[in-house]
Amino acid sequence: MVSKQQAKQWMMRVPVAGQLVLAMVLSCWSDADATQRFVDLTYTFDETTQVWPANPPFHRDSTERGGTPTEQWYATGQVALSEHAGTHMDAPVHFAQGQAGIDGIPVDRLIGPAVVIDVRAAVREDRDYRVSLSDIHRWESAHRMIPAEAIVMLLTGWGGYWTDRERYFGSPTPDVATTLHFPGFSEEVAKFLVEHRHISGIGIDTASIDYGPSQDFAVHRIVNGAGLYGLENVARLDEVPASGATVMALPMKIAGGTGAPVRIIAILP
Repeated sequence: MVSKQQAKQWMMRVPVAGQLVLAMVLSCWSDADATQRFVDLTYTFDETTQVWPANPPFHRDSTERGGTPTEQWYATGQVALSEHAGTHMDAPVHFAQGQAGIDGIPVDRLIGPAVVIDVRAAVREDRDYRVSLSDIHRWESAHRMIPAEAIVMLLTGWGGYWTDRERYFGSPTPDVATTLHFPGFSEEVAKFLVEHRHISGIGIDTASIDYGPSQDFAVHRIVNGAGLYGLENVARLDEVPASGATVMALPMKIAGGTGAPVRIIAILP
């Protein structure tokens, strides 16, 4: 557990914006077992990692030696991957020229209150479902107005198909981008969240914040155009409550990156 003295020392070492982030994290901790209060929303990078059509697959080479009476153990490895493979963050520059790369996103925007919109029932009826303003208003009626700087997550249930590429991309030809089917955000909701709720970013448990059949990627253009990010291929979203959790999404800091692998952690209430 973190003591008050340790927290005070940390707070003195970071700038004001960082202090606000750290304060939010520390406020989520209590004397309860910390392992019961965190959910890792990140898929492991391995041979099952899903990538967008035509993107190269994740690859890792490893070197190991030693571990014997005559030689001490040593291990290392190399990885190659797309900036948009697996659980990742789309930087604003991804679909908006002149916006920030992944390394330019302010750190205080990488943590915020989690809003989880559950549309699994609608998705069972329509695999190309797009979240509507009615879904948003229903959530707000049940909880509260979506707070500023929230990270709004769409729970579709699509994560259940993660290891089956054809089902996950909704097509027998998952490497042909014009044949895909899966749910996503709608233009009207993207505009509403950006213009009226002043969020930090959005996320989803599918391969794209736009729905599968999209060819113009309007949601990306709206969100990225506002200087905000998108989180895609989010894991275990069904374990996060609709309201009350805090999400921390920390991407690899790639200079000028259009996206990056991201470790997403939910801190439960």
